[in-house]
Amino acid sequence: MTQPTDNRGEHLGTALALAASGVPVLPLRAGKVPFGNCRTCTDNTCGGRPNMKTAGPCQCPGTCHGWAAATTDPDVISSGLWQRAWVQATGVAYHPGGAGLTVVDLDDADAITWARENLPTTQTVGTTRGEHWIYFGAMGSANGVRPGVDIKSTMAYARWRGHGTGTPTALPDAVLMLAATKPATARHAPKAIAVPAPVGGGACRHRTPAYLERGIAMAEQRITDARSGVHATVYRTFLVVLSTHGRCGCLTEAHVGRLFAAAQAKGESPRHCTDAWTNAHTRLGL
Repeated sequence: MTQPTDNRGEHLGTALALAASGVPVLPLRAGKVPFGNCRTCTDNTCGGRPNMKTAGPCQCPGTCHGWAAATTDPDVISSGLWQRAWVQATGVAYHPGGAGLTVVDLDDADAITWARENLPTTQTVGTTRGEHWIYFGAMGSANGVRPGVDIKSTMAYARWRGHGTGTPTALPDAVLMLAATKPATARHAPKAIAVPAPVGGGACRHRTPAYLERGIAMAEQRITDARSGVHATVYRTFLVVLSTHGRCGCLTEAHVGRLFAAAQAKGESPRHCTDAWTNAHTRLGL
């Protein structure tokens, strides 16, 4: 009789190696999905693990809460609770955003062809149906940004399928702006606040001033071209701008004013602009 293959050691070894390189990992069960919540955390009655969409007090040591359970702590990964999951695991997942990465998930041949024609070459990993293109830089995740294309970064997980070929390159504008066309539900701030530019000013540390100007101009155009779902487009555009320049200190009040002006020209109120900017800050942890 053929004995079932025990991949526990292989999956655990892979997870520990990834964690040692700074990539947060978690086990996957049959169906390529994370393990469900424990009894204590069922239906998020615990409040949800911190860093999820709704932060909470949960500090569950198990594999609860999907991607939010991903960790680089070898003691947690090898703990008794996680060992139970590894026994049943069918694969290893990782949290791209937690490692400062973005995965462009291409599901079919048409999507791959589109990527080769429109995106810069980068690290590429084959999947059962297509390819993962991996870039340096985190951003908001979004599914179905175009036929056969998903973006996995923050608040998402991707299945580990090996190192593939090539070297990751910087997250391009084409991916950032692609996500801006996919509406997403913003978390509404309980109260509007003053909207300053991030602290700093002058040239961006990792890009040229021309890059910043081009990015702001593209953001203005994206808002101007919106035909429906203007509020969602404004939010996603703010999210893209802040994910690229929200930490380097190169945005000025003049830049923010240009974005607000474009949004108000499409009918957004100052309050809605403020809420969208605040929600984008909150989403990115700025």
